[in-house]
Amino acid sequence: MGALQLAPEWDRLLYWGAGAVTLLFVLLAAVTCRLLLAYLGKWKALKPIPGVRPCYPLLGNALLFERKGEDFFKQIVTNLEEYRNLPLLKLWIGPLPFVILYHPDAVEVVLNSSKHIEKSFPYKFLHPWLGTGLLTSTGDKWRSRRKMITPTFHFTILADFLEVMNEQASILVDKLEKHVDKEPFDCFLDITLCALDIICETAMGKNVGAQNNRDSEYVRAIYKMSDLIHHRQKSPWLWSNLMYPMFQEGREHNRSLKILHSFTDNVIAEKAHDIENHTQQKDDFDDNCEQSGPKRRRAFLDMLLSTTDDEGNKLSYMDIREEVDTFMFEGHDTTAAAMNWAIYLLGCHPEAQKKVHRELDEVFAIILRHFWVETSQKRKGLGLVGELILRPNKGIPKATEVIVVPYVLHREPEIFPDPEEFRPERFFPENSKGRHPYAYVPFSAGPRNCIGQRFAQMEEKAVLAIILRHFWVETSQKRKGLGLVGELILRPNKGIWIQLKRREYDFK
Repeated sequence: MGALQLAPEWDRLLYWGAGAVTLLFVLLAAVTCRLLLAYLGKWKALKPIPGVRPCYPLLGNALLFERKGEDFFKQIVTNLEEYRNLPLLKLWIGPLPFVILYHPDAVEVVLNSSKHIEKSFPYKFLHPWLGTGLLTSTGDKWRSRRKMITPTFHFTILADFLEVMNEQASILVDKLEKHVDKEPFDCFLDITLCALDIICETAMGKNVGAQNNRDSEYVRAIYKMSDLIHHRQKSPWLWSNLMYPMFQEGREHNRSLKILHSFTDNVIAEKAHDIENHTQQKDDFDDNCEQSGPKRRRAFLDMLLSTTDDEGNKLSYMDIREEVDTFMFEGHDTTAAAMNWAIYLLGCHPEAQKKVHRELDEVFAIILRHFWVETSQKRKGLGLVGELILRPNKGIPKATEVIVVPYVLHREPEIFPDPEEFRPERFFPENSKGRHPYAYVPFSAGPRNCIGQRFAQMEEKAVLAIILRHFWVETSQKRKGLGLVGELILRPNKGIWIQLKRREYDFK
């Protein structure tokens, strides 16, 4: 009897269960169909644009990519050089198409737009670390944040950071001293750690001592995270946020993320407490009263904690963490690479290095311990060393991802004859006159240009000036021996190997 009573209930459960499964299947089918139709639509719309071959449905060109960073970079550059005479190039990474730009006219259309300011899909993999800060945000949030933060990069404020740059560059020089008149050594990590110490202290007001402790957990987490992000960007099978933690890389990503955020959280909490304790001193300073003790150094974090928008609203805690993490991410790897490439090129071209030394000697008419602001305005040579047309709504479907490749853009033979030749004079004002404004964009261009370019140039000039005042640089490393790797930055896979000789000063 009991069994007979349960039977209708069981049938009812089976009925509802079958209905739920059917509904779920229909919804999944509808979503899949919609995505497939969108994919086919883009495939058809982009068909006239030449692309890398072979290209497989849904997988695109992803299976063709070389796994090693050095081989991948060679592969991309080779493909782009092959298609240089064409206005555009198409590349599919999984189901997503990317249009590659490498001609100034096409680059200008994109970078100069005040409407199309959204970052491309690969930037989404930075969100777990950087959130939607200045680098990754778009629309009204980006406009408001850019307006709030721009004053913190005023030159007079940046000048306060020179003391930090000088101190860290002096530590670097002390480390380099042990290599004078010795065998060749790889200077890439030494210079990178110097840049990391500079950005930590200027962005957060925290001295992590990376130059004296290269095995720092925070330092390792930064480099691990950068490698993981770059690998994920070109691997469609790692794109799913749901599936990513199931891979070993995803678990390493989460471990590194926890280290990075914990460090930033602690620094922000310390800084907020410190500012609260120094409120009276700040008031005294604002009233031009004398302060006892040394002047307290400001960091970007100090300014973020007091910055307000047009309505007088301060940044939230998460807003501040986004920007501090963004400064850390953007503010050391890029400058470190630029300084390393400058050192390498000067080592390869002794005549250019002699010119830089002469200019430094003229500026430092007497032996000075540090490099100051006024000298950065005088050094022309060193500043030069550190360093189908696309039309809106024509041929490019809406929401197509666009990628600008500066490495190829900056090697346009018609604009830069013999582009692989080291010719700093290309960038003299008289030789730059009339050049397409988007032919050379080391700090991007347009409304989303790099907000920190003055900071970067100041740091590069300061650190390089101090190194070159102390040492003569030589290298026998050939370009083919660099092992160029195009990751989040362009780095040498095999390092920068140099020899140092101590310079004798002859100031008169």
